[in-house]
Amino acid sequence: MQFIPGFLLVLCRITCFFVTAPVFSTHNVPVPFRIGLAFFVSLITFLTVGTGTVIEIDALYFLAVIREVLVGLLLGFLAYMFFTAVQVAGSFTDLQIGFGMANMVDPLTGVSSPLIGNFKFMLAILLFLSFNGHHLLLQGIMGSYQWVPLDHEWFAKIYSGEISQFLLKSFGEMFMLAFQLAAPLVVSLFLADVGLGILARTAPQFNIFVVGFPFKILLGFILLLFLVPSFADLFRGLFARMFESMRELLQLLS
Repeated sequence: MQFIPGFLLVLCRITCFFVTAPVFSTHNVPVPFRIGLAFFVSLITFLTVGTGTVIEIDALYFLAVIREVLVGLLLGFLAYMFFTAVQVAGSFTDLQIGFGMANMVDPLTGVSSPLIGNFKFMLAILLFLSFNGHHLLLQGIMGSYQWVPLDHEWFAKIYSGEISQFLLKSFGEMFMLAFQLAAPLVVSLFLADVGLGILARTAPQFNIFVVGFPFKILLGFILLLFLVPSFADLFRGLFARMFESMRELLQLLS
């Protein structure tokens, strides 16, 4: 019975991580599966690293629950933020191609997303699973107790403001990565817009609105066809940066 309070704290952190982490938080993953996975991962984690710390239910236990919830949400949100860079890159491309108003409901997240962004996001999920990234996520949340144990003074780190600065830096880095992913298509389509503008000035009788729209769609699909084979290396670098940021966050909290 003395180990139940500590196990509940572990369950809070890992459950909240599964709520926000990529792959595990998608709508296609059944809720009973997520609950069962969180329970057994919490049990394995507690038997590995949690039995050495005895937690008592007292006035500070409620603050410990809040700390575990925030740590789990923060780690999952940071990982999901880098996946959002893929959708942002797709939205940049959609605006240039002309698909800005043709959004669709993403079955993985349940929200409206751009067409190319949805395609890139699903491709990123498949590549993430093929790289065994979900195993690394599980190792990350289970290894987080080496950096942030159950008796960690976490609120002092929150009060210093270092975590807020790190999240702002990661948010800006996410936009930079999104622009780097979308740069080849965006620059090529921008040059196509310049060429169509010159054509409209030199040949006014040419209906540029009728010809330009299908031309940009065709050019965008051709460029996307040539760029898809390079997505594996680009996403591998993105995932490596995501795990590096999670490690930096745990070092900051430790």
